[in-house]
Amino acid sequence: MTSRVQKPDDSLGQNLLREAILTPRQLDLANRRSARQRIQLHRAIIDLNFASETDIYRALAAVHSLPFLELDSVQISPELTQQVPLKVALRFRTLPVEQNGGMLTLAFSEPPTASDLANLRLALTQRLKVTLMTPSSIHAGISRYYGLGADTVQQLRDDRGLSSLSDETLTFDAPITTQAGDELPEEEASISKLVTQIVSEALRLDATDVHIEPYESHVRLRYRIDGLLREIPVPAGLQQLYNSIVSRLKIMAGLNIAERRLPHDGRIAMRQGNRQYDLRVSILPTRLGEAICLRVLSRNDLVLAFDRLGMPEQEQQTLEQMMRLSQGMILLTGPTGSGKTTTLYAALQHSRDEGRKIITVEDPVEYQMDGISQIQVRPEIGLTFSSGLRSILRHDPDVVLIGEIRDLETAEISVRSSQTGHLVLSTLHTNDSISAVIRLVEMGIEPFLVASSLICSIAQRLVRRNCRGCLTDDPIVDPNIRAEMSAALDIHDSEIRAQLGVGCLECAQLGYRGREAIYEFFFLNDNIVDAIQPGLTLQRLRRLASEQGWRPLRENAWRKLQEGSLSIDELQRMTSRPQDLFLRNA
Repeated sequence: MTSRVQKPDDSLGQNLLREAILTPRQLDLANRRSARQRIQLHRAIIDLNFASETDIYRALAAVHSLPFLELDSVQISPELTQQVPLKVALRFRTLPVEQNGGMLTLAFSEPPTASDLANLRLALTQRLKVTLMTPSSIHAGISRYYGLGADTVQQLRDDRGLSSLSDETLTFDAPITTQAGDELPEEEASISKLVTQIVSEALRLDATDVHIEPYESHVRLRYRIDGLLREIPVPAGLQQLYNSIVSRLKIMAGLNIAERRLPHDGRIAMRQGNRQYDLRVSILPTRLGEAICLRVLSRNDLVLAFDRLGMPEQEQQTLEQMMRLSQGMILLTGPTGSGKTTTLYAALQHSRDEGRKIITVEDPVEYQMDGISQIQVRPEIGLTFSSGLRSILRHDPDVVLIGEIRDLETAEISVRSSQTGHLVLSTLHTNDSISAVIRLVEMGIEPFLVASSLICSIAQRLVRRNCRGCLTDDPIVDPNIRAEMSAALDIHDSEIRAQLGVGCLECAQLGYRGREAIYEFFFLNDNIVDAIQPGLTLQRLRRLASEQGWRPLRENAWRKLQEGSLSIDELQRMTSRPQDLFLRNA
């Protein structure tokens, strides 16, 4: 590139001094670095970490008499990205921002040269208006509006041409890690970089799952964030590289890349910075190709306190006391993805000491915890929950965690273990805490065994928290909600309040940021134990539990709404039952 026509760097330095962004000492050091490494002053300041990119580029824009834009302040339409091809955007590090008549506004990561502008006018056949953005914003904008990994895909297009990248072109015989000094083939390295970009973006967004699905004309990439799937833009033409992406993930997970007819399951261990992750890889053959699902498990999130999960203080204390018991059974209930395993591991934190032996049987082992013996279920070789449980009882454990009670045999061994000097923790798929009793009886466990072994059943759901950065009052206009909330919290109608997030930069305009659990505790006291007899119905048990102080999940959630951490829409989404909808519409 030719040298840019710009004012001297002294103008930028004086501007930063005047705005108190830099001290004279810092400016002197930056000038020396700029001269020594022959880079521009603003790059030297950023390299030295003396100021943020935003502050530096806002000052740089002022020096060049250019408008400065932030990425979140603009909304780029698909029509604009079609006018500026990806190759042009990458070559000049620019983004189309606005089209006004015959004038196209472009944002650059560096003030463009006269030669660059002339070439752009010729290529785009339009008059141009120049603005400035930070390099990070340009990079993020290209990913957001042209698709994640667009630069890597464009590199493959330039190197080989998409038309020559058939389904069988990029296959790999070497493992992903090579000996020191070896270099991956150029195409293999590009695909590896693309896979890394997909996974890294998922980690940056705190996604729990990554879904990559092939269709006839495109590839769909979605991240599950805070329990809901969010579609991520991908570059056009990615479907022609799709089988290469699948092959790369298979190699990373130690799977057979030649087998495309059967489902695959594997695991990838990875590190990003100081954090370690496990990726559970599931590959499913479909009519149009192999669909990929990656479950993201962080090894660094194991040390959890109950209050971080959203558990009320009184229930925290009660659960901690139960974890000190020598025998009995504690069940966690709820649908898949409701955080049951996380709560169980948080409970194990209060049982893990030198005086107790803890063994788990799981499918799969989702978290790795020091000081605990963990067994991975392998049904193909006969290692099931029931067979594993029988074996570990001979190892004299004090606490046993069973990933899930799925059948009668596992349920029977679990119940009898809880009566012979073992504290048993497990999960069960039921809609609420009370249904756990009925489910065990229906599975074939004698009612007297359920009554004598079960200490507590806990139902839970994960709800999205309101973003604190954009929290505002939400007037409750539905009289039914006001009446229900007033009765559940035992407060006057005038004291009822609700809040919601309206969307901001911190929460990506969603209004929600992060998740926490809501809980429903069902404790078995003497009256309830006496009632667990043959013929007991769920309705009768629920009525008796209510008389003993039990409160359903929905009533407990109203407290979080009153505190401002939960919105009405989120509460309705997670706690409404089908029968409630029918009654509401009647």
